[in-house]
Amino acid sequence: MNINKIVLVIILSFLQFTLKAQYQNQDLNTEIINQTAISTCSHTKQQFFAKAGTNSSFAGQNIDIKYHRMNWTIDPSVNFISGSVFTLFQTTEPNVNEITFELDNTMTVDSVIFHKQNLTFADSGSYLLNIYLNSTLANQTLDSLEIYYHGTPGIGSGFGAFIQSTHANSPIIWTLSEPYGAREWWPNKNDLSDKIDSLDVYVHTTTGQRVASNGVLVSEINEGNGKLFHWKHRYPIATYLVAIAVTNYATYSDFANINSGTVEVLNYIFPEDSATVVTQTPNVIASIQLYSNLFIDYPYTNEKYGHAQFGWGGGMEHQTMSFMGGFSHSLMAHELAHQWFGDMVTCGSWHDIWLNEGFATYLTGLTYEHMPNTPWWETWKNQTSSHVMQEPDGSVYCDDTTSVNRIFNSRLSYSKGAYVLHMLRWVCGDSAFFAGIHNYLLDPNLSFGYAHTSDLKSHLEAASGLNLTEFFDDWYYGQGFPIYTVTTYQSAKDSINIILDQTTTHSSVSFFEMPVPIRLKGNNIDTIVVLNNTFSGQNFNVHVNSYIDTVEFDPDIHLIAISNISTNISINLPESRNTLKIMPNPTKSISAIQSKEPIYAIEIMDINGRIINSIKGINSKNYSLDLTTYEGGVYIIRINTTKETIVRKIIKN
Repeated sequence: MNINKIVLVIILSFLQFTLKAQYQNQDLNTEIINQTAISTCSHTKQQFFAKAGTNSSFAGQNIDIKYHRMNWTIDPSVNFISGSVFTLFQTTEPNVNEITFELDNTMTVDSVIFHKQNLTFADSGSYLLNIYLNSTLANQTLDSLEIYYHGTPGIGSGFGAFIQSTHANSPIIWTLSEPYGAREWWPNKNDLSDKIDSLDVYVHTTTGQRVASNGVLVSEINEGNGKLFHWKHRYPIATYLVAIAVTNYATYSDFANINSGTVEVLNYIFPEDSATVVTQTPNVIASIQLYSNLFIDYPYTNEKYGHAQFGWGGGMEHQTMSFMGGFSHSLMAHELAHQWFGDMVTCGSWHDIWLNEGFATYLTGLTYEHMPNTPWWETWKNQTSSHVMQEPDGSVYCDDTTSVNRIFNSRLSYSKGAYVLHMLRWVCGDSAFFAGIHNYLLDPNLSFGYAHTSDLKSHLEAASGLNLTEFFDDWYYGQGFPIYTVTTYQSAKDSINIILDQTTTHSSVSFFEMPVPIRLKGNNIDTIVVLNNTFSGQNFNVHVNSYIDTVEFDPDIHLIAISNISTNISINLPESRNTLKIMPNPTKSISAIQSKEPIYAIEIMDINGRIINSIKGINSKNYSLDLTTYEGGVYIIRINTTKETIVRKIIKN
């Protein structure tokens, strides 16, 4: 066992004993702390920007945070916070005599205590608090200090990090610190390299209120005209995932059985909504079980999962307790998914935000895939891929981390990120894809830590045996998507030629190399062939045993792509040329169809292959096809006779 961990356990035990004694004697200075993400419901993170974000200043680079004890006083009817943050840290450089934390200058620092002495400190910028130690610390020294402060947090950047509001005339204060907002309301090291190993959160509040936070609720202690809540969290946590919410919550629990035991789902709900919400929250149980089976068991089984209702329409994946503006299936599934992707393994920079949001969006889709006999998986794929293709540009890689809007771009970080994962699954195959993700989560260098896109790539390559460099260059760093033109020619019954031409919507990618699925249908065949497309104009000769009357591009929507298959299709069916005539063609209104065999059905399709009219029960060798009411253009007609199916083009002038 690491000696520093042993020292940490001893110190935490001492602190717990000391604090318990202080609270039982009601002789303690009141103090406070705490502290991400989307939803696919009507209101999301993207709709709640207060102002453009700014990069974290990455203070505290000469220390490793081991533990925080937050001791705050909060009255939800007043936009104010007071208290202290105790920090146990270990130095990571020699000769440390100054430590910098991030804290907005709207907060007033009352004192900084180090070895029972007051330290000198200074505000060196809008978000930097410099603390000058009275002794120099050697490298790898384990030590601590405590910052006492108070104030009214400012509006800040992002989504509003510390919000005082009401619901049904009851006051509420809640926090949401992603990406840079933690510094608005508590002093911290707010970067994506150092997780806090452990937390204790103590909140003093007024009678009738409850406090929601990370981890396990250890105690509720009456004190005078108020109450003290103590939450304990013993897993590593990113700074932006620390959170509190204070209001007159109603509480109840659901329970999910998974491989390793039972997970409590603790719900803190507005009383006015509890009768409805109590019927909704149990729906998250199936998602907990699904994610546990697809990947690994819920990561925080020893503590809990939970929902705390708060004052906006989206959701925020605070570790072990998501803050929820609603309780739709998609929102609960998305925020839950972050407990694996975003909380347990957190993006190592905001450039890599898709490792949080793309995964959570894709896992929501997977819940639909595992709902039998429903159309929602196909709907999710259609809507998500269509969302990506609303614009011709944009990379999954976040190229501007100073902009909160760009970090949480719903089209790129969420939808395109999710569909890149879906395409990786297609390229790698299900077995390798899920094995790679499993290994990614359990990698000791990443688990309960931070990851970059290169880490995910390495695990998928190891599991699949593929080199994915070009894929990530095209789909992660590159912009846009491919447009395919599919041309087919069949001169004999036993084979068909398929030509794939490709253009791209953005110059950053000259060609997307992808396995392209094509569905071929005929009298005696209905199959999907996968064409390994490596250049534009590539010609594939595919063995078949029937004349093909229908060609579909990517029928199961594996790709982000547009195809022009219908306008470029060329189907030659020599045996049928002398058995059927269509006159006139082109036509202004009516064309006569003459067949050597009786016609029993005709389908009329638009250029995208969609059936727009189906005529049945004909039973005649002659039929008058009336296109009078149709708009001018090219149509495809599928004519079913008693002997064969014939596909022809017809033009309406």
